[in-house]
Amino acid sequence: MGIGGYSVLRQLGYGNVGTFHMDEGHSALLTLALIEEQLATGSGTSVTDEDIVAIRKRCVFTTHTPVPAGHDQFSKNLVERVLGGDRARLLESAGCYHDGSLNMTYLALRCSHYINGVAMRHGEVSRGMFPGYPISAITNGVHAVSWTAPAFRDLFDRHLEPWRRDNRYLRYAIGMPVDDIRRAHKATKRAMLAALKSRAGVQLDEKVFTVGFARRAAVYKRPELLFTDIERLKWIARHVGPLQIVYGGKAHPRDDEGKVTIQHIFAAAAALKGVISVVYVDNYDMQWGQILTSGVDLWLNTPKPPEEASGTSGMKAALNGVPSLSVLDGWWIEGCIEGVTGWAVGTDATSEPKAEAASLYAKLDSVILPMFYGRPNDYGRIMRFCIALNGAFFNTQRMLSQYISNAYSADCWGHWPTRIGNTQVAAGDKSSPPASRQSGMR
Repeated sequence: MGIGGYSVLRQLGYGNVGTFHMDEGHSALLTLALIEEQLATGSGTSVTDEDIVAIRKRCVFTTHTPVPAGHDQFSKNLVERVLGGDRARLLESAGCYHDGSLNMTYLALRCSHYINGVAMRHGEVSRGMFPGYPISAITNGVHAVSWTAPAFRDLFDRHLEPWRRDNRYLRYAIGMPVDDIRRAHKATKRAMLAALKSRAGVQLDEKVFTVGFARRAAVYKRPELLFTDIERLKWIARHVGPLQIVYGGKAHPRDDEGKVTIQHIFAAAAALKGVISVVYVDNYDMQWGQILTSGVDLWLNTPKPPEEASGTSGMKAALNGVPSLSVLDGWWIEGCIEGVTGWAVGTDATSEPKAEAASLYAKLDSVILPMFYGRPNDYGRIMRFCIALNGAFFNTQRMLSQYISNAYSADCWGHWPTRIGNTQVAAGDKSSPPASRQSGMR
């Protein structure tokens, strides 16, 4: 991917790229193409520390996951077979092997001058995973116009006219009438229910509190945590307020455990039949992501900490005034103001499943459902805070501005230590990062 992408850019006439941004380690062989180019323009045949420093000046790297399966690594034999002996030896001379194998994440780390995780917590976790590398953090964001439902686009156009070109204007949603927000959500919920009826043949009730959970079906996402205690969930629906649940998501074709989690959801749906309606959207895609994140009344997220690097579905929900009930991991640590933008499942300090499930049920039982059915204007104010506080911040416009300021600008080199990875950099060398602080955010 990295070598091919580099070749495509050159063929398209982009020969003077100032900064290459590697998103996840899958593209890290870009650095091999840059090393080959560096050697072709020099006089040497082996890779020096100065060559690595020159490559670093051109590369930025974003790591995306604490889950081991997301960090590709390959044996030397496979590297030789795929890339050829010359390239394998070049990688070895450049010090790009880690523990005897080509680890794509370490390759990108070694050859980048700016490295970041995708949420503040993920930056902390990544520094623990890869000690010695100056890993910063820029929290992900979502494209506001793409993920906002038509009814809310119209609402924002009326009240916050510049919001499409400047997402910061969403901050002023705090002054919008709650009734307008509730009307927009009602229209969006109706559209979702119509789409569900067309797809699944199930007619859900517009007046019933609707919980949404949709993302890639992976074990660490723990979609079945909501069903830890089926009887408790039934009791809540019967005695506190009715609820219905919409699920969506596909497992990777080779992820058998992920497929089992989907089976668990279907088993729970059968056990809840007659008390709580559970709908599963098959062939979940981006279109359904937009429909569900905007149409439900509450967005649920229950990953196993600290394995949620960022997560973005809750950001999409927030743009549409949908609060989250989520485990404190990834972006939600930054976005959660308890009882204002949504609610936390469990605490920041623990991830014991039974305790988290108990917390989830307690929030539904004593806080969320009583507010939704008994104090709808209060629930509407929380919806308004979601837009004004989280929608205004967790968007692509803010994210990209941080990348421009922290990763792509010419002065970024002034903020890195004298040692990056395995290479010692001479202090005061204008071609390399001078001594500064050892790590941390800019």
